Amino acid sequence: MLQKLLIKNYALIKELDITPSAGLNTITGETGAGKSIMLGAVGLLIGKRADTKVLYEEDKKCVVEGIFRIEDYSLKSFFESEELDYEAECVIRREISASGKSRAFVNDTPVTLDVLKNLGNYLMDIHSQHETLLLGDQDFQLQLIDAYGQTQSLLEEYQAIYSQYSTAKKELKKFTEASADLKQEKDYHQFLFEELEKAQLKPNEQEELEHSLEILENGEFIQQKLAEAYGALDQSEFAVNVIMHEAVEALKTLQNFSPAYKELYERLNSAFIEAQDIAKELEIENNQFEHDPAQLKYTQDRLSLIYQLQQKHKTDSITELLKIKDELEEKLLAAENADGDLESLQLKLKEVTRQLNDTASKLSKSRSKHFAQLEKELKELLSDLGMTDATINITNNKKEADKTGVDDIKILFSANKGISPQPLKNVASGGEFSRLMFALKYIMADKIALPTIIFDEIDTGISGEIAIKMVHMMQRMAASHQVITISHLPQIAAKGKHHYFVYKDNSADKSVSKVKLLSEEERSLEIAKMIGGDKPSESAIQSARELLSN
Repeated sequence: MLQKLLIKNYALIKELDITPSAGLNTITGETGAGKSIMLGAVGLLIGKRADTKVLYEEDKKCVVEGIFRIEDYSLKSFFESEELDYEAECVIRREISASGKSRAFVNDTPVTLDVLKNLGNYLMDIHSQHETLLLGDQDFQLQLIDAYGQTQSLLEEYQAIYSQYSTAKKELKKFTEASADLKQEKDYHQFLFEELEKAQLKPNEQEELEHSLEILENGEFIQQKLAEAYGALDQSEFAVNVIMHEAVEALKTLQNFSPAYKELYERLNSAFIEAQDIAKELEIENNQFEHDPAQLKYTQDRLSLIYQLQQKHKTDSITELLKIKDELEEKLLAAENADGDLESLQLKLKEVTRQLNDTASKLSKSRSKHFAQLEKELKELLSDLGMTDATINITNNKKEADKTGVDDIKILFSANKGISPQPLKNVASGGEFSRLMFALKYIMADKIALPTIIFDEIDTGISGEIAIKMVHMMQRMAASHQVITISHLPQIAAKGKHHYFVYKDNSADKSVSKVKLLSEEERSLEIAKMIGGDKPSESAIQSARELLSN
């Protein structure tokens, strides 16, 4: 239940702090005083969106905070799944900065609006005019039927199978389309694969061939330069090695005269030995080098094939060509196995379809067996609420399976004698809709474990004895739920444990909405004003006291 509500800098509210009772709370006040503004602020606590237009003072942030007692509502698993600290006293806070940035917190931990909405679904049920309009929506009606029949676990079982069914259908459709393409392109893929297979490509082959081609194409030049280098070192009249030998012999005779001469001798002798080795290797390279036209042609042809394949497959490396070959092989294998895989997927879909139909049938039967009882309860409640000729029929026409099942459920309603019940979206006035919605809320109160139920002018279009019956129903709901009702009727206002009065203070330059918890004497006067106007007569005051005493 909502223990405490704090609102700062929201719309016409500068600051508000209330502590609702655990039972029935009534909120009254003149039109435009800010009753619905309070409801808007509460909506922020359960994930409704907001903008900077809600700021009373534009340079300050808006804060809405609610403290809830939640130990009786089995929410530990929810808090664990969202990685939130669980406390018996849960604090939810929304902040909207002057720049428009909105933040949400649960027990001081930042959360997303989705988390806040999910938590809010467990904590509060806010009836508004928008929800009354929802009553004509078939999905909303189906949710009411499931809540009444307590079929949620069966629905969840069905939805788990429906998810498998949807996945199996998508897989089959995707595979059928893909396998058809594979079969259609099989011959072409076979040709491409055999062409790459025949090429017998090897990693790094291209680089090696390109290097070999460069040598083969420049054979004569390379051989000529090898011969020139060898001749200059060892074969010409003034060969380097001959001259270096003479220099080495000359320094050899001087090495004992000075350490410097000895070092020079050793260095030159080392260079002479290296030059001799180089000359020998040049001779070997020159003698071994062969100009091979056949090898040249093979290398050119091989590279030409590689370049053609790369151009054909729009790539520039053998690695990519080998990868494409593997992919083609996989496609050919998939095409060969397509019929078997298709049959496997068809069997899988057939089995999950059987499970879906069985579960849908169970769900449909579970829903339908509660129709008569719900019709009976609604008719009795509507009669108590002044609609003695009201008729309720719940129909179920089958539809193609979707995430809600195979039931096309409609609540048909007629408020008047002799008029056939029609779909809710086609019939009922605002007041009739409000009473029908209230009757549904009354029935659902014991079916859904909601700590707090808020009614926003649910009493629209009723008065007198009907209002008394409605508030008695609210009192019965308040025995196990916290109920907060915004009302304009004295009969309802008089029955709350707490009575809050919303008024507009125009004493400053800018109007501000304020809320006051009324004392017994103040309640008498306020209810008398609701009965007899701003200056109530003694009889109005007496009537107010009677309402309060009863």
